[in-house]
Amino acid sequence: MVPAKGENLKINSKADNLRLVERLVDDVCQIYNVNEDSYGNILIAVTEAVNNAINHGNQNNPDKFVQIGFESAEKQLIFHIKDEGTGFDYQNLPDPTDPANLDKINGRGVFLMKHLADKMEFKNNGKEVSLMFNN
Repeated sequence: MVPAKGENLKINSKADNLRLVERLVDDVCQIYNVNEDSYGNILIAVTEAVNNAINHGNQNNPDKFVQIGFESAEKQLIFHIKDEGTGFDYQNLPDPTDPANLDKINGRGVFLMKHLADKMEFKNNGKEVSLMFNN
């Protein structure tokens, strides 16, 4: 299930396909002997990124795809998530911990991803995100 270097898992924008992403994370974490705490962080951050790509990036359009790539580098696991949307202003997101935003149902995903990954980088106007986890 783990894509070979340079390959991607490509799913159409349906919430049911998150199970394929969960399986990818399970396989990667098993192969690289990731501890239980790190596994939880990786699973939540990666599925949140893919969920955001499906819902916000591709607007739940099943004709659009999300690509999930994986690579390992020196003691680091890196997941790349790319959607076919128009992007977003990732530098000016509201703080979900601000009391004015606590009741809002949106806006927590990027916050979670940023705090669960060891490093997060957006590219291509927010249509691509890379999540790095130290292993």
